[in-house]
Formats: sequence, C-alpha cells, structure tokens
Amino acid sequence: MTKILSPEELEEELRAIGAAQYHDKHPFHKLLHGGKLNKGQVQAWALNRYCYQSAVPRKDAALMSRCHDRELRREWIHRITDHDGEGPEEGGIERWLVLTDGLGLDRDYVVSRKGALPETVFAVEAYVNFVREKTLVEAVASSLTELFAPSIHKERISGMLENYDFISDDVMAYFKRRLTQAPRDANFALEYCKQNARTPEAQQGVLDALRFKTHVLWAQLDALYLAYVDPGMIPPGAFVPDAA
Repeated sequence: MTKILSPEELEEELRAIGAAQYHDKHPFHKLLHGGKLNKGQVQAWALNRYCYQSAVPRKDAALMSRCHDRELRREWIHRITDHDGEGPEEGGIERWLVLTDGLGLDRDYVVSRKGALPETVFAVEAYVNFVREKTLVEAVASSLTELFAPSIHKERISGMLENYDFISDDVMAYFKRRLTQAPRDANFALEYCKQNARTPEAQQGVLDALRFKTHVLWAQLDALYLAYVDPGMIPPGAFVPDAA
C-alpha cells in the first residue's frame, strides 16, 4: 500500500475482506447449519470450538496488558467479563459449556481440551500470540471478524434448531447473546482502526490482521472437515465420536 486511505475507504476494504474470506462460506458450516452432520460431528465441532471460546479472554487480557490508553482499557475490559462472566452473569464460556453439556459431552473433558484437534490448538494459540506481539492497532483489527458474526449466528440458531432433534432452544443461548454483543464490540474496534491507522503501513497492517483472523477461523474448520467429514483422519488422542 503506497497511499493513505480515507477512513471510509479503509472500512470498505475491511468489509470486502469479510465478504470474500469470512468462514461462513466454509463447507463445514454449510453442513452444520443445513442439518447434514450427525451428532458426533456436531459434538466434535462444539468441543473444538471451546478451545477458541476459552482463549478469547486470554487474547483480550494480552491486548490490555500492552495498552497505555486508559479509555481503550475501559472499553475493552467488558470483552473479558462478557466471556468469563461477572457476578450473576454467567458469561459466554459458561453458555458454551451449556451447549456441550446439552450435546452429551463431559464438561471436564471439554475444559481439559485433551480431545481437541492439534490444528485447532495451534490456530487458537497463533491468534493469542498475534495479539500479544503485533502493534496495538493490528491487535484491535484482528477482532474485526465480529463485523460479520451476527449473520452467521442467526443462520446457526435457525438452522440447528430446525434440523437437529438433539438441539434445544436453551443450549443456543451463547449465539443469541452474541447477536447484541458482537455488533457493539465490532463498531468500537472499527472506529478505533479508522482513527488510529494513519499511515499506509498501519492501514496495510490492519487489513492483514483481519485476513490473518479469517485464516485462523478457516483453519479450524478445515481441521474439523478433514478429521470428521472427509476423509475422516482423526489424529491420535483427538475426540472420537463413537467412543464418546
């Protein structure tokens, strides 16, 4: 990138990345939302996705630990409590565990991450390390997949409730809450990037950060597809649906 984009142009470029690369287009999601997976495959998805959900507060704490801007910390801290919970609010991680409970998975086993695919763990930790090591504006930009999350949550809620008799309304609480949380968080992060990426290099970093995050999400679904759909190569030590 050799020229400075206007804030509006930068947003347009970011939204174009999401339109082209967000993981709603992955074949695994098409199968999941369309009722084409069996219960064991849905269990594998929920178990592996827990690794990502449980890493979000660690990622956000890593970002805050580097931030000297008190106002940014004040805004960002609710992301941690949104997932970990605070007081009577159970938090997103607990709501995800309600989902895995409802799918018949042992909670201690899910939390241990022992059955997670190695590719899942690798991708998730790469995301945490990215936020820890890159510039602050790049770290913020990596969260911008939230711009595109509400549509996939809506599709997931309706598709899974309609197509799976082992999915009930109460276990979909995580996704329902994110319908309001994700847009709030994404709008703040978008404005922060538009105001603080003020050089061509910084703007390129913001765009690349979003691309990186789409790769993190896509890689997790690639691993699920290869292990549990086709060709069914479950690595040693990973969750085996029939064994569960």
